[in-house]
Amino acid sequence: MSDDPIPGALRLQASVCTSFGAPFQGALLEHLAQDYEADGPVRGLVTPWIGASARRLFDDAVPIRLGNAFTHLAMSGEAPALSAAYPREDAPGDADAAWRAARAAIAPHRAHLAAFMDHEPQTNEVRRSGCLLGAFLTVAAETGLPLRCFEIGASAGLNLYWDRFHYGLGDAEWGDPTSPVEIPVEWRGPLPPLDAKIEVVERAACDRRPTDLADEAQRRRLLACIWPGQFDRLARSRAAIDLALANRVQVDAADALAWTRERVAPRRGAATVLYHSIFWQYLPRETRDGLERAIAEIGERATAEAPFAWLRMEPPMDNLAIVQLRLTVWPTGEGRLLAEVHPHGAWVNWG
Repeated sequence: MSDDPIPGALRLQASVCTSFGAPFQGALLEHLAQDYEADGPVRGLVTPWIGASARRLFDDAVPIRLGNAFTHLAMSGEAPALSAAYPREDAPGDADAAWRAARAAIAPHRAHLAAFMDHEPQTNEVRRSGCLLGAFLTVAAETGLPLRCFEIGASAGLNLYWDRFHYGLGDAEWGDPTSPVEIPVEWRGPLPPLDAKIEVVERAACDRRPTDLADEAQRRRLLACIWPGQFDRLARSRAAIDLALANRVQVDAADALAWTRERVAPRRGAATVLYHSIFWQYLPRETRDGLERAIAEIGERATAEAPFAWLRMEPPMDNLAIVQLRLTVWPTGEGRLLAEVHPHGAWVNWG
């Protein structure tokens, strides 16, 4: 039996996609795993990771890169047979036909696929704002102050404008009913303080390689990270892109640790919130440790008149199968678990 972790990583991602309502992507990844095992052309696409550990494959999100590379090629229209086999709103797609077209496209479009895979995935999932919302409301209610919001690992910055979306939280709702961005969330448990006054007086974000939404090619790359057939996610992301562009979104190209040290500090008269979602697990251990120290140092400078909050929607590092919404607020430094949540924001189990 081979000890090569690549086929197993592809199959694990296939099962994740299928369980998250993307069976087409799951089936395509199974084909990719089989071709790799048969020493087919897929092997050439993952050459940089052959011999890598399972942990590195996960850290680099190799199965996600590979699957999304073919989605990007299908979206481009450069491989018509591949495009024709992908899901459309009036047709579910044919994963077997897509695989045959994908395999045939590898050689003539190798440069396209390799270029896409050279960049880490930038899934800027807008629905995660439905999870973060409860924490923002909690901070606003408990401090009675306007918010300064700083996001690290922000990708294109689509979740910077969370306060301008419209949310359905089970039978409740919050936000601007005229917003083009609708965030439906299956809400379980008590509701957060929906009557809290929300005023965002400052917002900023960083990412190591931010997506420039003004660039059509980069927008297409971002949308290629949405799994085929998930048209609700696609429509939501497009609406959020339009809103972000209208508001001239800006994401600084910067290392999260250096940026946090430079940009984030408590300020009297506002609650400063540093937040991130499905980001922490991809950082090197030394960066995580550095950020924890920097965040603690910022917290030490907080006062009742200038509170500081650290909000994260992340899996625990010792159990990546669940995602938790955690909030720590200074000057007390009290930390709490607010909820368990769906990785893409489909549901929130609050309390």
